[in-house]
Amino acid sequence: MSYSILDLLCLIGAVCLFLYGMKVMSEGLQKAAGERLRNILSAMTRNRLTGTMTGMFITALIQSSSASTVMVVSFVNAGLMTLSQAMSVIFGANVGTTFTAWIIALFGFKVNMSAFMLPLLGIAVPLTMMSSSRKKSIGEFLIGFAFLFMGLDMISKYVPDLQANPEMFAFLQQYTGNGFSSILIFMVVGCLLTMVIQSSAATFAITLIMCSKGWITFELACAIVLGANLGTCITPVLASMSGNTAAKRTALGHLLFNLLGLLWLLPIFIPFVHMNEWLTQIIGQGDPNSLYNYVALLQQTEPEIYNHLFDGSLPVSHPALRQIAAMQISVSFGMSMFHTTYNIVNLSLMIWCTNLYVKAVEKILPMKTTEEEFSLKYIGGSLVSASELNIAQVEKEVGVFAQRVDRMIGMAQELLHLNAKTKEFNQLYSRLEKYEDISDRMEREIADFLNRTSQGRLSNDGKRRIAALFNINSEIESIGDSCNNFGRVLSRKQEVSVHFNDIIKENIDSMFVLVAEAMNGMISMLGNIENVKEEQLLNAYNKEREINNFRNQLRNKNVENINNGLYDYQAGIFFMDAISDLEKVGDYIINVVDTIRDSMTKKI
Repeated sequence: MSYSILDLLCLIGAVCLFLYGMKVMSEGLQKAAGERLRNILSAMTRNRLTGTMTGMFITALIQSSSASTVMVVSFVNAGLMTLSQAMSVIFGANVGTTFTAWIIALFGFKVNMSAFMLPLLGIAVPLTMMSSSRKKSIGEFLIGFAFLFMGLDMISKYVPDLQANPEMFAFLQQYTGNGFSSILIFMVVGCLLTMVIQSSAATFAITLIMCSKGWITFELACAIVLGANLGTCITPVLASMSGNTAAKRTALGHLLFNLLGLLWLLPIFIPFVHMNEWLTQIIGQGDPNSLYNYVALLQQTEPEIYNHLFDGSLPVSHPALRQIAAMQISVSFGMSMFHTTYNIVNLSLMIWCTNLYVKAVEKILPMKTTEEEFSLKYIGGSLVSASELNIAQVEKEVGVFAQRVDRMIGMAQELLHLNAKTKEFNQLYSRLEKYEDISDRMEREIADFLNRTSQGRLSNDGKRRIAALFNINSEIESIGDSCNNFGRVLSRKQEVSVHFNDIIKENIDSMFVLVAEAMNGMISMLGNIENVKEEQLLNAYNKEREINNFRNQLRNKNVENINNGLYDYQAGIFFMDAISDLEKVGDYIINVVDTIRDSMTKKI
């Protein structure tokens, strides 16, 4: 039977359905338990063992080491995790990804899972139509699970037969009998295949099916799996491209971990494969090599039966099909055993070298001595991979945004005491304007990131927090606008030759003190946004009342001071404009506090 372009497109579609199923499973899980999942990842301990176990657990849950590693890269980029912590989580992720292999091994062949997928969809789709957000998320998780095994079933149907289609894979077929060279070649094939489809699980599924049908030997299948372990590094590498130096170091550490693991295994590859064959037999699943040997013997002795083996023309009760079905189980267990054993041994060796990995990547990728002072610190353009988890990055970024805008308050107060005709005034005023331009850019970039995040799959809590962060981001930028407007008041005052005497300056300084205290309280809340205390909220509202009361006092006193000749009318007008801008800063601060109280904190 020839292999047509349509068959190739069907295979590509089957792989895409498999990958899409994993994606929907992952996103459904994030929506169902996004808050808990985010807390687990953002509260990593310094303990190597705990970090490793967390990496295993998260990867087993979301069924993708690439996804969990990209999350780790994002959290290092966001400053929520150190490089050393990230390395232990990545080590665990490599073991956690073997969970997918065992699911396929346990259910993919022993039970015809595709027969249960349509009934599962019949349960899952109604769940997505329910009012409960949690039930909707569970429904999406089940839909992803169904798509995953439907894709696996179709991969089995459309994957090309290397022996029946020699013209398609002649360049591979001629290398299958070259001893250790064949192992290296198929290892490269596994690496390249995984880099293209960006999923070691999908590569494992394809390899498992090819091996189970007797098209390649068990040794070559293990070589493909070994190459896939290295190929999976491409996803975090791509994700780190627009991240900071710490993110790039994390991706490089992941690459080094898999590369060094590959290097130590190559010299003992064949004995290691034999050990896994023995382990598979020890647990009572038979010899993984028996299937390939049986199919090869069948091809030589009974070519007619072999030619009809996989085209569906033989009756289900045919002895050859029953024997092959029994042997498929041992192959699937053998592949999973190799995948798991290799990653566990590699973890056991490499976990003691965590500090060496950190030093190595720091040496290879040194921190730049001069970085752009006002670039975004915690979020990057291409790290949007897990919408629910990106919220923590934005929370950190708005905290930095507030700290930078706080500097504008200090600049504005410093301007008050400089002569507008001096070089120092002009330089500081230009710096204030530069900060204003930067705050506008930061607001836009944070808002763009929030907008992209909001388009992903989010829980109701995630949607609420996204809306709150949009509001906080806008209010912080408005604080910067008011500081810049204060500087403009001072500049206009000088243009018309108006002078502020000591009384005006002392009153404005007093207002600056109140505003600075309110700003410090807001920044403190943003630093631990989910655990704001009632005392902090009370202090913020008291400070807002002080600012408003002081503004009213100055407004009433202003007319009296003008009438008493303490300063002229024009000075009084500029004085009130300056006070008005500072009072607006207090309003914006309390707006942020209100949003934190209503939408961001845990119930007080």
